[in-house]
Amino acid sequence: MREAYNVYMNDLCISRPERRDPAPHPAHQTAVAVDAMADAVRRALAEDRAEDDITTRWSVPDGTRAHARVVARQDGVIAGTAIPGEVYRQLGSDVVVTEHVQDGDRVHTGQDLLTLAGPAREIITGERTALNFLQRMSGIATAAAAFAEAVTGLPARILDTRKTAPGLRALDKAAVAAGGVSNHRLDLAAMVLLKENHIAAAGGVSAAIAAVHACNTRGVAVEVEVESTAQAIEALSAGVEWIMLDNMSIEDMRHIVTLRGSEGPRLEASGSITLDTVRAVAETGVDAISVGAITHSAPAFDLSLLLTPTAPAGGGHPARFG
Repeated sequence: MREAYNVYMNDLCISRPERRDPAPHPAHQTAVAVDAMADAVRRALAEDRAEDDITTRWSVPDGTRAHARVVARQDGVIAGTAIPGEVYRQLGSDVVVTEHVQDGDRVHTGQDLLTLAGPAREIITGERTALNFLQRMSGIATAAAAFAEAVTGLPARILDTRKTAPGLRALDKAAVAAGGVSNHRLDLAAMVLLKENHIAAAGGVSAAIAAVHACNTRGVAVEVEVESTAQAIEALSAGVEWIMLDNMSIEDMRHIVTLRGSEGPRLEASGSITLDTVRAVAETGVDAISVGAITHSAPAFDLSLLLTPTAPAGGGHPARFG
């Protein structure tokens, strides 16, 4: 899955989603994370005890069939469209899921995103699991799209971070890509990223970089986080591919861009960057801007599943078990 989902550029260690105007449409992003998706759905259904949904089993007559619509309750960018089909596949039901949109599509309030047809019990049992994934992933995609749009016309790219939900990183990053934002490293083995605690433990910026260079037989790219102009100057001549400017002022970032010149390491801005400030950061001339809030603070996308019975169970009574 690593190779298929997150192809790191040799000189960037950052994957680039295919782009289109006004938003990317990388329908493959969820599909290529098939193993991660199946595993996440399996864990979610187990967590929900879906095999023992007593409320649905005791209240909905066996044999009742239904249609259902998943409807957007806000405007935004959708992601996770393959997940409901996987939910019902794992439930072992004959619910048919039809996708009317694809990951990366812009959707509008009241729009039907998916339709479902099949046994009412199974549709209801899988509802919450399917919606939880859709709401989280579409919320991330919508947040990502807002940041991407905020720097339209500027060369700086927006990146995500590893601030993802534990166990859901591949899906979170697929949602980021659906929103038009690039993925930073997928995991700790993807590249070297020296942060403040590495630097403190190693004895300084130069010492940390030298130690990494002595061990880097894999030839992976190296990035170092700096918190001051002095540290940035130290890193500029240390032979790294990337320098992360952490929580720096606009003036300091602009100054370091000037010091870097045209041949130096690429520069990434990071730290408490919001939609209100991201364009000013991009205008300093940095190459990339990483935003943890895209994954750790994206509001859930508002949507509903609306069910209509189409074939009642012929007047029978709800089944009673246990």
